[in-house]
Amino acid sequence: MSAPALVVMAAGMGSRYGGAKQVDGVGPAGETLIEYGLYDARRAGFGRVVFITRKELSEAFSILIARLPADFDVRTVYQSHDQVPSWFSAPPRTKPWGTVQAVLSARAAVDTPFVVINADDFYGKGAYDVAVGACRLAEQSGDYAIVGYRLDRVLSDHGSVARGVTRTEGRRLVWLDEVRDIERGPEGLTGKFPDGTKKLTGNEIASMNCWVFTPGVFQHLDEEFNAFLKQHGQDTKAECALPESINRLVQAGKAKVNVIDAPGPWFGMTHPEDRPKVRAGLQGLVDEGVYPNPLWKR
Repeated sequence: MSAPALVVMAAGMGSRYGGAKQVDGVGPAGETLIEYGLYDARRAGFGRVVFITRKELSEAFSILIARLPADFDVRTVYQSHDQVPSWFSAPPRTKPWGTVQAVLSARAAVDTPFVVINADDFYGKGAYDVAVGACRLAEQSGDYAIVGYRLDRVLSDHGSVARGVTRTEGRRLVWLDEVRDIERGPEGLTGKFPDGTKKLTGNEIASMNCWVFTPGVFQHLDEEFNAFLKQHGQDTKAECALPESINRLVQAGKAKVNVIDAPGPWFGMTHPEDRPKVRAGLQGLVDEGVYPNPLWKR
């Protein structure tokens, strides 16, 4: 198998965080969260790295890329609100159209099995190791995969979160709910499912947008994005979400998706109050010798 590619979604607006968390230096030597992911991916055997970002962040990402080892095959693509089919007349809008559009924007830069991740999540070394194995399986069988985490390990102490919550038979995905406003309250852990608020156990495996795909997924996502625009394209706040689209592909028999429970640790930055915990987590891993300090040799 050719070395898999790592596709990094880094075009989010960071509205809840209050800024561009993708380029926030949270490591002991000012490293961004995604640099630790790149370090783990490199030692796991990934080849190319494709950043999906916005034009407004191009200078910040140029600085980040300049810090990386010279042998990294790094590509940068841009996601914007005007990347739509020619038949579609878009309403006034500045925000991109969501994670399906993000992945589609990387289409020309990917020709091997690939893994999609968020720039503002720390997945841990083990996640990249199992993702490489899932890429090998994907090349042989065509199966996609979710590298997920137990739900109670991927919450924020400082506000609600949205997560893709899986239902499985064995390791095979049978349904994926996009659950919003997940938080602990007087009645325990609850979240807003499409059909109303429900209790959660915390043992569910949640998708943190760590996906394993083959290039064949682009045709399906293109169809999903076109159908989304026909139905929701005049809603200036609507976004075409990857979990919901993959769930539809599974229900239609167009995709088979395995669910893998990653070993962790995971942490991420949804709210500004999450930042100290992330910094402490990275410092702890450095102290344990998991990562060098600084991360890259200058």
